[in-house]
Amino acid sequence: MTRQRLLVIGWREWITLSGLACPTPIKAKIDTGAATSALHASKLERFEVDGHPWVRFTVRPHQRRTGEAMRVEAPVIDERRVRSSNGKSELRPVIETEISLGEQVWNVEFTLTRRNAMGFRILLGRRALRRRAVVDVSSSYRLGVPLPRDEEA
Repeated sequence: MTRQRLLVIGWREWITLSGLACPTPIKAKIDTGAATSALHASKLERFEVDGHPWVRFTVRPHQRRTGEAMRVEAPVIDERRVRSSNGKSELRPVIETEISLGEQVWNVEFTLTRRNAMGFRILLGRRALRRRAVVDVSSSYRLGVPLPRDEEA
């Protein structure tokens, strides 16, 4: 059995939501204390496509900047009750989308919530990292800032 080399990442990294066609890299906090990953979603709307639940929401890659907002849609794969760090419990829609982290690309489940007061638009939890990455807590942005997909050579 061949053992896969694990990606070594810092406690914060740049992630591209390639599955949502968001070319702008987004700063993410790597949080091994959280099981689930979370994505900041503003103007969340629920709707149905062929009887299946979907969501439409706005992704804002940068804190405190109104430009670069992208309106995206995704099927809802689940709803989960999540207790945030402030102790509040909230029922959140869950989507699955492809992410790019360094040279690696894989699917991650995200709960959607408002993260206005938080310093990071994405929280990447341990389920997303399992068997893929280890965290060097003494470093940040080990993988550099990725180029948006449409700017790659």
